Amino acid sequence: QVQLVESGGGLVQAGGSLRLSCAASGRTFSSYAMGWFRQAPGKKREFVAAIDWSGVSTNYADSVKGRFIISRDNAKNTVYLQMNRLKPEDTAVYYCAGSTGPTSQYDYNYWGQGTQVTVSS
Repeated sequence: QVQLVESGGGLVQAGGSLRLSCAASGRTFSSYAMGWFRQAPGKKREFVAAIDWSGVSTNYADSVKGRFIISRDNAKNTVYLQMNRLKPEDTAVYYCAGSTGPTSQYDYNYWGQGTQVTVSS
């Protein structure tokens, strides 16, 4: 059974930084793409960033491009989201997601429980 456990959320002032981590277990982590999504109160869950199995190819939502960086350490079965220059509109529950294939073109079938990120103005 695949398990994804996020950590690193919290309260930060606008302009600050946070790094989210997602520890994966239950399958060969290095074979699959991983992603981060977020859901703000009253809004639908939205894509934030994704990284392919090798860590070479990444893509980002326009709203976070240039501020967030997704990375992975396959030796540690962990994917990260470095969030810089945070804005109040980044406030949301952030979810780690595991793809069913090696690139982000595949569906995400595995989800963590989420971690709250709150950015104060």
